[in-house]
Amino acid sequence: MNFIKIYKNDTVAIALNPLKKGTEVEVDDYRIVLLDDIPNAHKFALVDIKVGENIIKYGNSIGIAGEDIKKGQWVHSHNVESSANTNYRKEYNYSFNEERVVMPGDTEDTFMGYERNNGTAGIRNHLTIIPSVFCANGPLQRIATLASEKYKKNANFDGVLSLTHPYGCSQTGKDLETTGKIIAGIINNANFGGVLVVSLGCEVNNLVQLKKYIGDYDSSRVKFLVLQESEDEFEDGLALCDEIYAEMKNDHRTPVNLSKLHIALNCGGSDGFSGITANKIVGNLAERMVSKGATVNMTEVPEMFGAEHILMNRAVNREVFNDTVTLIEDYADYFKRHGENVNDNSTQGNRAGGLSTIEEKSLGCIQKGGNCAVTEVLRYGEHVSKNGFVLISGPGSDLPGVTGQIAAGAVLTIFTTGRGTPCGFAGPTFRISSNTALATKKSGWIDFDAGRMLNLTKEAEQKELQDELYNKVIETINGSYITRNELNGYYQMGILRDGVTL
Repeated sequence: MNFIKIYKNDTVAIALNPLKKGTEVEVDDYRIVLLDDIPNAHKFALVDIKVGENIIKYGNSIGIAGEDIKKGQWVHSHNVESSANTNYRKEYNYSFNEERVVMPGDTEDTFMGYERNNGTAGIRNHLTIIPSVFCANGPLQRIATLASEKYKKNANFDGVLSLTHPYGCSQTGKDLETTGKIIAGIINNANFGGVLVVSLGCEVNNLVQLKKYIGDYDSSRVKFLVLQESEDEFEDGLALCDEIYAEMKNDHRTPVNLSKLHIALNCGGSDGFSGITANKIVGNLAERMVSKGATVNMTEVPEMFGAEHILMNRAVNREVFNDTVTLIEDYADYFKRHGENVNDNSTQGNRAGGLSTIEEKSLGCIQKGGNCAVTEVLRYGEHVSKNGFVLISGPGSDLPGVTGQIAAGAVLTIFTTGRGTPCGFAGPTFRISSNTALATKKSGWIDFDAGRMLNLTKEAEQKELQDELYNKVIETINGSYITRNELNGYYQMGILRDGVTL
């Protein structure tokens, strides 16, 4: 097979390898002669499509024909137009069918994790040093280096992380509040057995401000250093790390019910295969986790435009439906305030990989959630309060988006990619490639090759690959598999800003 048609009523198919003009392919018992060269992962028309007509993929419109398209022609950004625009407003009808979705369940299955006093559970045990403001980044990194040299990694201690960021001062209003909430959410993440917060002392996001969002905390494991109040910040910082490490060194993994597991789903550098391999197999993983009581969250709101109606009709009740509508409309307003169009997405890398419009990208993106019912919708900076499949407001940009997911409580990020990226975030990142060529070329980045799905036509074979992914993710959670980003030492955090700089 040299192409794939995803849904019965699709009007395009996807080339599984480069196809030459004049090639004859058989689709649904009829033959099509290709009128153009079709690049790998790109689309060709299965029927004649008149200008202005919808182009169907995943059983939904991915845009309209910008010109008459003949059967067998290459279908891409040169002849496809997005239906999304700045004034992104639609009328939505709520139609929920519990039989069509995967509802949160329960299980006696466990993972080996670190139970925390606040009722959460981590899958790693890091001592993390984080600034309240960018001014503290330099001293913080030196303290982290000194601590790393002193405390060696072992089976129950995963080392010292320094998570710097460029914010915390010259901010005001909601923008400042969001920064405080995100930093507090990272501090409270269950992967961090201990945290040293380093403040300058005069920043607007000072410790009085920040502690409002941290809430109750274990003072033996979360400590604070104010640089302007210290005569020797390195000596004082290391002394505080000693106190934290004294508590952490007694931590051990214990069996924890899967209901306390929280996973983030994200993607970056998507291609034409992402929605039919990597995101699709992650959707199966999400369904299995949610059916066992785990929490799975997803963000990238700009990559829901054109597919939002599908998510809305998976909302468990009308309140969650209304929250999902607000999620979409608020992000459309965000674009409009800045004079931008929602259809500026997809990126040039996405287009080179075969994605033509934001609708096409979105319909592939939401495959990561499988058919899970949406149980909760959060604003950026909020923490998850319900088990199941949760939507979080956040950008398509990987770094601030994933940081928001981790601040919401996720202890593992499942990240799919078709073009490839080595980035790591504020915790372990399990990266899945949509195609085998990427997994082979960048084996130092990729943890799992989902491109193999393209060669599996039998349901039993697909099930075997799904089981392989599930088992490898469980190994990662239990600490017996260390992800590529952890081996590479790639960790970072970012924060979405929406406000003036004073």
